[in-house]
Formats: sequence, structure tokens, C-alpha cells
Amino acid sequence: MNAMRLPATGQQRSGPYRAPAPRDILAAIHDALPVLPPAQRQVAALMQSDPEFALRANVETLARKARVSPPTIVRFCRSLGCTGLREFKLRLAHTLAVGTSPLHRAVTAGDSLQAVAHKVLTGAANALTQLEGHIAPRAIEAAVARIAAARRVDCYGVGNTSMFMASDAQARFSRLGLSSNAYFDAHLQLISAATLDRRDVVLAISYVGRMPTLLEAVAVARERHAMIVAITQPGTPLADAADAVLPVVVPEDPSMRVGTEAYLAQLAYLEILMVGVGLRRGAATVRQLRRVRTVLLEHGVDAEGHAALQWAWSKAERGIG
Repeated sequence: MNAMRLPATGQQRSGPYRAPAPRDILAAIHDALPVLPPAQRQVAALMQSDPEFALRANVETLARKARVSPPTIVRFCRSLGCTGLREFKLRLAHTLAVGTSPLHRAVTAGDSLQAVAHKVLTGAANALTQLEGHIAPRAIEAAVARIAAARRVDCYGVGNTSMFMASDAQARFSRLGLSSNAYFDAHLQLISAATLDRRDVVLAISYVGRMPTLLEAVAVARERHAMIVAITQPGTPLADAADAVLPVVVPEDPSMRVGTEAYLAQLAYLEILMVGVGLRRGAATVRQLRRVRTVLLEHGVDAEGHAALQWAWSKAERGIG
């Protein structure tokens, strides 16, 4: 193997890079990233994004989630100056016990803002990459097929993040030419559910998946034979009540019940649904999107500057009025 330059001293040595053994193993991972082989960088991304999972998992589970071979996990640990996974876990447990911030599971109190940015972005990117392994293709196919042909698509959300997601979903489906509504109020969700039938779809968005009022509305919609598509964690009451589940599987956020990575996962599912439905509806939907885009541009909504503002400036420059 070629000699590798050490980031701290610039000296060279033969063999794989081995980090010194600082108390903070997450800092050691950050420092070692530039010199780790690509496969070991995949392991590093997993360890940084979900260190609590790393503490619980065995070699095989870690390898499967990082999409590497089990020996790569061992080599990664040795690159950080550990004899193997056991010693790595001991150092990681110590770091998590004394040094991590309650704001982010991979951040330590002494991190620079550059390190914070790297860890937050790495965690977010890795969460989305790992999410792909949990996607249920049949559930997405079923959801897309029914939404594309639906008489009405009503989007339910409870809580700050889910309310935003439901509103965003409604806006996306409306652009595709679908009849779609977004409801956040428990009373209005029940009214919506009572007016559905087998031609309709409910898109219920809740990472927590246990809100009683949302579950009541979903139960009424099921009685009306509407299809229930849920974006939620697997194993929740909402998932159990759904016909198609788009599972949100992300590491637990230390500071918020619904953290950034859950938010991004839900947003990714909305994009998948919108693109899938648009493709299924075909050329008519493409024309619809172009028509919407043209109207918005003509009225200055999606333009660099609004037409009325440009007119006002032009009038002022000419000294009119």
C-alpha cells in the first residue's frame, strides 16, 4: 500500500492511516476523514450521523447499514487507533457521556463552527442515503397509482412540521391538476373524511404517528373506503391504519421530537410522490405544469422582479407622477 500523508504532522509512514487516541472519538473521525479510503468514509458518515446506533449494533448490522463489508468496519476502527469494534464502542460511549451537545448527537462542546457545519450536513446526507434502504417500492407504486387517478387528495397534518408538509403536498398536487386540500384542524379533518369515498386518497403525514385526532379522522376515511397513504415511522398506530406506508426511518434527534433529518425524509417522500404522479399522468400534466409556470411568470410571481414594481420604478425614473 502506498504511503499516506498524516494530516497533523505531514510525515509519511507506510501502511494504513492510524489516528492517535484522543478522548473524543468523534473528533478523531472528523480529523481522519481526508485520509480514509472511500469505504471507510461510508462507515465514518454512519458513525457521525448516528453514534447511538453504533453503540448498539454489531459488526454485521453496521456493515449492512453502511453498505460495506464486515472487515471494513474492523479496519475503520483500527484506523482510529482502536484494536477493534469493542474498543471503538468504549471510546464512543465515553465521548457521548461527557462531550456531546444536546443540540446534535455528533457535535461536541469544543467543535468549531466549521466542524458543526460538517457534522450537521454529513448527518443529514447520510440519513437520506440510509432512508433509501427502507423505501417500500410496492407501497410507493400503490400510492402513486391511486393518487394519480384520485377524484380528490386530502392532506392531513398535525404539529408544526406535519402541517407544513401537508400544505406543501397540497400545493404540489394542485400544480399537477389534481383536486387537493390540506387540513390541519381536527374538526375540518373529520369533515373532510366524512365526505370521501373509494375514489379518494388521504395523505396523512405524522412522524410521531400517534396523534388521537389524526387517527380518528383516518379511521373515518377508512370507513368511507378512501385509500390511506401515511408518511410516518413504521410500527406506529398511523402506520397500522394505512393502506400504504412510506416509512420515515432516521436517527433520533436529541433536541426535537421531529428533527431536521425526519423533516428532510418527509420532504423527499413528497418529491418522490409528485414526480411519480406526474410521470403517471403523462403529457397532460406536463402541459399543466408549463401553463402554471407561464402564468406565474406573466404575473411576476416567479420572475426576478414583479411587473408592477418594474412599472413603478420606470415611472419614477421618468419623473411621472
